[in-house]
Amino acid sequence: MSKPAIGITMGDPAGIGPEIIVKGYRSLREVANPLVIGDATTVEAACGICGSDLGVERISDPADASFGSDEIPVLDLDNVDDLDRGVVREAYGGASLAYVERAIELALDGDIDAITTAPINKQSTKLAGSEHAGHTGMLADYTDTENYSMMLIEGDLRVTHVSTHVPLREACDLVTEDTVLDTVRVTDEALRELGIGSPSIAVAGLNPHASDGGLLGEEDGEEIEPAVESAREEGIDAFGPESPDTVYVQAARGAADCVVSMYHDQGHIPIKMLGFAEGGAVSGVNVTIGLPIVRTSVDHGTAFDIAGEGVASERSLLDAVEVASEMARRRTRGEIA
Repeated sequence: MSKPAIGITMGDPAGIGPEIIVKGYRSLREVANPLVIGDATTVEAACGICGSDLGVERISDPADASFGSDEIPVLDLDNVDDLDRGVVREAYGGASLAYVERAIELALDGDIDAITTAPINKQSTKLAGSEHAGHTGMLADYTDTENYSMMLIEGDLRVTHVSTHVPLREACDLVTEDTVLDTVRVTDEALRELGIGSPSIAVAGLNPHASDGGLLGEEDGEEIEPAVESAREEGIDAFGPESPDTVYVQAARGAADCVVSMYHDQGHIPIKMLGFAEGGAVSGVNVTIGLPIVRTSVDHGTAFDIAGEGVASERSLLDAVEVASEMARRRTRGEIA
């Protein structure tokens, strides 16, 4: 495989997705054959907003896409009317869900090699009837995947999550021996798919200081520690539970290839501390691991406050497509470490 075909979903039409696709397109073409799945008229408007000389190639079949011209190939679902940027709207949520559904179909059918998603707005997708809080659950549901997780990558730091978009009270209840062990397993598999042989996995504790020997809670000793022991018996190089206030710094310095986090903010905060640069540029990649298809995403939201201004950074999108391309190549070649 010289350049994998990456289906890039446009995201919420009212957000910055179309703009970062336009701004990054020429760079994306260096590592992949990027096919946009969205609304061609909206992408066309984004070209104007960004002052780009790129045009738009409207297609109805991925096989018709050409990647050597100055036109962005858009698999046109033609489903956006009266675009009002920066607002929550049911129609925009429905449109963004349609892009993801189509991309999943194409990936499962082998028409594209991987998916990279631009950001959706959870309020808009909820108005449109989605039962999922984001892309991750939707992708797992549509591909009949039971054991999956969100992995975030920023430089040398990688984190995965036992739970993501749930209230904190519920997240604590989801920390069980089974869920932690499942997350460690799928993390080990994903790290090998990323080319890391014999990966080392640190497991964060739930409570302060990983419960400090039972003084600050029982979950770390009763749920997380047995899960780590079981993982080690299976040959996985896992250790923990480690104190959450130090494990991420240690991992970023090379002590582990990934940290298994117990809930959303525990894993997201250290990643975004590293990824949000001065001036508003955002780097970092979100990978849904455990799926039968490759899916990566930008590590930021729709940024409604700057949508339509042409100032959003494409950095995270470039990172996400690069990771998707590498993972797609490894799957195709069977190069799992």
